[in-house]
Amino acid sequence: MDKWFKILHEARKSKRKKKEPTPFKSKAQKRYKKQRRKNDIYSTIAGHKNLSSGAPYNVKTKRAGTDRLRFEEEVDPASFEKQPTLNERFWKDEGSRLCRKVARRLTKIAEDFIDGLEIPVEIEDIRFTGSLANYNWSKYSDIDLHIVVDFSKLDEDIELVKSFFDSSRMRWNDIHEIKIYGYEVEVYVENVGDVHKSSGIYSIKNDSWVVEPDPTSVDIDVSLARKKSDDIETQVNLINHILNDNKYETALRAIERLKEKIRRMRKAGLDSPKQEFSPENIAFKILRREDILQKLSDMKYNAYDKLMSISEKRGDREVR
Repeated sequence: MDKWFKILHEARKSKRKKKEPTPFKSKAQKRYKKQRRKNDIYSTIAGHKNLSSGAPYNVKTKRAGTDRLRFEEEVDPASFEKQPTLNERFWKDEGSRLCRKVARRLTKIAEDFIDGLEIPVEIEDIRFTGSLANYNWSKYSDIDLHIVVDFSKLDEDIELVKSFFDSSRMRWNDIHEIKIYGYEVEVYVENVGDVHKSSGIYSIKNDSWVVEPDPTSVDIDVSLARKKSDDIETQVNLINHILNDNKYETALRAIERLKEKIRRMRKAGLDSPKQEFSPENIAFKILRREDILQKLSDMKYNAYDKLMSISEKRGDREVR
């Protein structure tokens, strides 16, 4: 437990500090922050060279995906439609139970994840959820593997424990690319008693459905979801123009704002009555499968690296 207490101590210490909105720490870097309110991607054409592709407020913006930065592969709306059965590679006995081989492998993955934390954590349950535990599975689905833990057994500060698990599972998902029958495994950690809004939840530990999916309740508005994802893709392409024009700090600001919008959209999707089939959640899945989210993350790292770099031509002079 010594390591866990050290983690808690460091986390609490960092919570007391004023949080920087960006990774800028030095005096020179902090000077950039003073310019942020003056640098808004909507206050000017923001360096957009190809105005026909949609700089804000000066020309009519084209539909997302019409400029040279578009992603060529279109999403097939049928891939979100209801399937006649659950995926037969995973489900046996007409969907009444999870394939034993899959169950054993997912249990091993969950246990290895917990063991890798190097702190004693008791697993309350291991659950299979998401579209592969429902009738809207497709070739784009992934395996949502939820590890249920009692956060209160670690510390009374539930939010702190949640942050610890969130960072741990993000590192795990970044490092590992485990696939079962071609579907990627995504690890999550949830607190015992949390209301996980999903119409398909299977307890691997108890080998039974917690919430059995209903094949008659699927209702998907792909058109509205497409509009929402198109809007995000348009903004990503606009930010890419800013980045190509070497406006790195402006790009970073815009990226953070857009990522927050996507997080809100994702939360709205999961909080809505139809959860997985809401336009917000489907839009999020479209963005993920078209690699828009990955592109946005890559742009963020690229912008930061460029901003922090000093070119050979400029020698050792301080970046202004």
